[in-house]
Amino acid sequence: MILEHVVLDVRAGSAEAFEAAFAEAKSIIGGSPGFRSLRLERCIEQADRYVLLVEWESVAAHEEGFRKSPAFEEWRRLLHHFYPEPPTVQHFETVLTR
Repeated sequence: MILEHVVLDVRAGSAEAFEAAFAEAKSIIGGSPGFRSLRLERCIEQADRYVLLVEWESVAAHEEGFRKSPAFEEWRRLLHHFYPEPPTVQHFETVLTR
């Protein structure tokens, strides 16, 4: 299992619309092979900043499966206009748990 980590800065004042669009978009990613779970967290100090955490079976499930699928184009259509700058996506693997 890998964890996709994305900091999402949305356009000022668009948080409510972004959250509504994300509620629709989550079913798109949720149907992707290799998808396990997701969490969207809103920053307390910066109301227009979010962290998206997505668990995938593998990096390939995300990069090759979802991002190269027609579903990703719909995801992009719903969400990417909220971002003034393209978000940075990073993948992490578990080193230690408690």
